[in-house]
Amino acid sequence: MPLDNYLEYLQTEKRTSPHTVTAYQADLFAFQDYLITEFEEETLDNVTPMFVRSWMAALMESGVSARSVNRKLSSLRGYFKFELRSGARTSNPCKLINGPKTKKRLPAFVEEKAVNNIDFHNRENSNKFEQTRDYLIFELLYATGMRQAELLSLKHNDIDSAQYQLKVTGKRNKERIIPISENLIELIEYFKDLKDQNGFNSNYLIITNSGKKAYPKLVYRSINSTLSSITTMDKKSPHILRHTFATHILNNGADLNAVKELLGHANLSATQVYTHNTFEKLKIIYKQAHPRA
Repeated sequence: MPLDNYLEYLQTEKRTSPHTVTAYQADLFAFQDYLITEFEEETLDNVTPMFVRSWMAALMESGVSARSVNRKLSSLRGYFKFELRSGARTSNPCKLINGPKTKKRLPAFVEEKAVNNIDFHNRENSNKFEQTRDYLIFELLYATGMRQAELLSLKHNDIDSAQYQLKVTGKRNKERIIPISENLIELIEYFKDLKDQNGFNSNYLIITNSGKKAYPKLVYRSINSTLSSITTMDKKSPHILRHTFATHILNNGADLNAVKELLGHANLSATQVYTHNTFEKLKIIYKQAHPRA
């Protein structure tokens, strides 16, 4: 089936993350269901721009956000581009279709003052192993800006203690090197000693209380709990620390291109969104400092 070929292409050639492949698959299946229900079309072979616009309108009318509609449209675009390249189609029905406009949202981040108020040593949790792991999870995400998936795949042999750096495998298996501090190296070594004392020999750096490779929900719960102690912001996910990392180092004078490399962004435009946060800070300073502001 053409759709199966496309999904295989995403997984094997483009090395798209499993989460993204699943999302694309769900979008394409939903579009197929809509075609059957509304137009009695059982395949994607005869899709026209009118079919796509009709689906988008139905999604908007049902309360689906503009951001989600754009993502679904992106799924269709990718599939039809694939069909066009393979010679299965002669035109892309999504080519001239624009998605609904969305409001630009600035990335949420934690203030530096709040981050500095975190005290892992006075936690009620008496489990030293778990307490240290939570501390390490937070420090790794905040100190490096790595993604949650990158953290979970991090292994001990990715840490270069002599050079104060670590290797991260990002999207599409692209590797990058991130410098880290001596304090973070010491924390990693301390946690490794705790793992040895508990008889855990996993090469993965972050593990569960039973010594197995950690999973996304564990990291989410850990970060959510930590951030709940210092902030009332609605979002308290691991990705917030990636935003926080980028915003803080830009606020403190880091070069935009350097931040792009540290985050593993393919394009500078993805990094520039964080400059809006730094500009907001400049506006606050201006209002506070200028006599006529």
